[in-house]
Amino acid sequence: MLVHKIWFSLFDFSFDYKGSEEAFQTPSNFPWAKEFEENYEGIYLELQHYLASNAPKPYFKSSMVDTSKGYRTISLRWWDVEFRKNRKYFPITSAIMLKYPEITTLSFNFLGADSKIVPHCGDTNSVYRCHFGLKVPAGLPLCGIKVKDQERRWEQGKWLVFMDAFVHETFNTTQEERIILLMDVIRPEYIAKRTWITSVVLTSLFLQKRATIFTFIYKWPQWLVNGISILLIPFSYLTRKLANLFRIY
Repeated sequence: MLVHKIWFSLFDFSFDYKGSEEAFQTPSNFPWAKEFEENYEGIYLELQHYLASNAPKPYFKSSMVDTSKGYRTISLRWWDVEFRKNRKYFPITSAIMLKYPEITTLSFNFLGADSKIVPHCGDTNSVYRCHFGLKVPAGLPLCGIKVKDQERRWEQGKWLVFMDAFVHETFNTTQEERIILLMDVIRPEYIAKRTWITSVVLTSLFLQKRATIFTFIYKWPQWLVNGISILLIPFSYLTRKLANLFRIY
């Protein structure tokens, strides 16, 4: 198995991953793919029941989206932070998630009508990002995802698996909302480094969230970001452990 150097956008201000991986992976190569597909109707029904009395939350980084409420989400797991309060609404989805420990993130993601997520890169090359179509209003060229120079459409009840570290964008130019189940799965060659990887990414997300308020953070030099991050990584690890232990979410 070819092992690539672990890359984090946190430590690379170019935000331009240069790995040699394929942009898209074959979903059938992953053991969890078939089970989710076989339970498509049950998963979507759980979501509909949830939405009858609850609303998804806007993604914290609004600058990624070209409309104010274009990107919303419901988390069940987020870089190994467990959202148990949400899980009670999703017994089928949660049971499958818990069956496959390689899943580091699982959420329901909503891309609003006539909205797009601007080109951006993911946080690390140590995971594959996976999109499971739940409600797909149209195919290409109206609704889809572009990774590097390749465009793909979502299909209801089917997976798209791609290398999130590459620059990518999503678009929905229809007048209906697009809904997917989003997962990150740790790549097999990085299993032993999972705790470190998720702690680094949580540190990155913490800084990104702060930067939405304190925009001067974006002007920090790379050496300062690296130094502060090294100090924050143990804090991210401890915070996640305590949040899960005391079932905060």
